[in-house]
Amino acid sequence: MKIVKVIGSLCLVNSALAFAPTRCATGSTHRSSSSLHADVAEAESDVASITTDPKEAVKLFGRLAEKYIMLDSTAGMCCYSACSDCEYREPGGGYRMADQSSARPKWIPTYDHRSFGSGKEHTTKWNTGIFTDGPAVTKAEFVERVINMEFAPPLGGPFLAKSAAAIEDESAAAALFDILAGEKEKLTRHRMGKEMKALSGGEEGVTWNHFSAALG
Repeated sequence: MKIVKVIGSLCLVNSALAFAPTRCATGSTHRSSSSLHADVAEAESDVASITTDPKEAVKLFGRLAEKYIMLDSTAGMCCYSACSDCEYREPGGGYRMADQSSARPKWIPTYDHRSFGSGKEHTTKWNTGIFTDGPAVTKAEFVERVINMEFAPPLGGPFLAKSAAAIEDESAAAALFDILAGEKEKLTRHRMGKEMKALSGGEEGVTWNHFSAALG
């Protein structure tokens, strides 16, 4: 009788152990989960650390930037005589200008076309160079057309001669498309102007500092 009781007790213990989670299995699960989180964090870190070579960024900026930009049409009404109550004076002492020019390309205008009542008008390089046959482009079209635009050494960034500005690596142009288009498959003319305005901090033109900061 005692032997039967002992055997019965052993059976109960073995049954309980069979259904109980083992420490080894639990520990293995925890380590696997921790490793997964570490892998994800490492991947996210790698994406965040991707930056554009300044020389590659200059190759793009020198294709898109211009020597001329139209600003505030009403500013052209100023007499520029340093009147004490002039509504066209800036807080820092300068004047609001109707337009500006530079010896070398300095701005990527945030508009595609602008005209003033005085008769002045300006169509931007990016409008005529990228949106050649419609109001929207795919990523492949954007990259190809930007690469084919004429380069001129701009103000800002490392200096590159025109002869050294050929684009062989398309990744910078592709990254610029992603910045402007977001998750859209196509970039519209309107959206490009809107996103350029955001990159410039609300100014009428994107300068090298704005552009290089956006591309990292």
